[in-house]
Amino acid sequence: MSDVRIHPTALVDPAAKIGAAADIGPFSIIGPQAVIGEKTILQSHVVIEGDVAIGTGNFIGHGAIIGATPQDVSFSADREIGNNVVIANNCLLAGHVRVDDGTFLGGGSTFHQHMHVGRLVMVQGSSAFGKDLPPFVIAAERNAVFGINVVGLRRGGFSVQDRDEVKAAFKLLYLSGLNIRQALEKAATMKFSGPASEFLDFAANAKKRGICPLRRGGNVTEAS
Repeated sequence: MSDVRIHPTALVDPAAKIGAAADIGPFSIIGPQAVIGEKTILQSHVVIEGDVAIGTGNFIGHGAIIGATPQDVSFSADREIGNNVVIANNCLLAGHVRVDDGTFLGGGSTFHQHMHVGRLVMVQGSSAFGKDLPPFVIAAERNAVFGINVVGLRRGGFSVQDRDEVKAAFKLLYLSGLNIRQALEKAATMKFSGPASEFLDFAANAKKRGICPLRRGGNVTEAS
């Protein structure tokens, strides 16, 4: 655990695996099965328990609790948080939630069990979601997508071509007037690749509740 910083008031089980340059804040509790990736920051009063693996470069805010058993009788111990994720204060992630790399979860946001939050999603604080969030989107309020996380794509080193293809895929899925099946059929005849294909594949494989709809000018456009 080279270069690991653990506050004297934190309780870290000796069996926990803590990556290099991780920072464990005051009064945090880390259980024996936890795996904390290198360069991950945990602020104060963070609880990580159960069989939880957290990737590298994540930031977890004050008072977050990850890995506690949900109120779900069908629960199985399958949890995942990717790399370079920011989880701000007072977020609630129910059982089986998957959070992919590079996402930002704004403070006070809630996520229903079995949800999937795609890569580089930006979530506004005090929002709530029960449907999957496709990669590269900005999401807010209740189950609403508002557009593409253009700043995140730029910071992530995406090329101009990749960014343009993601925008085109977004427009096809949300703004073409087609339902998801029709949009995906049309996409198959077009030359989408890389991140745009990732975006479309996510929609094709969304769970039974589907993906969050687009909200424009106070109106919701369902991707059905």
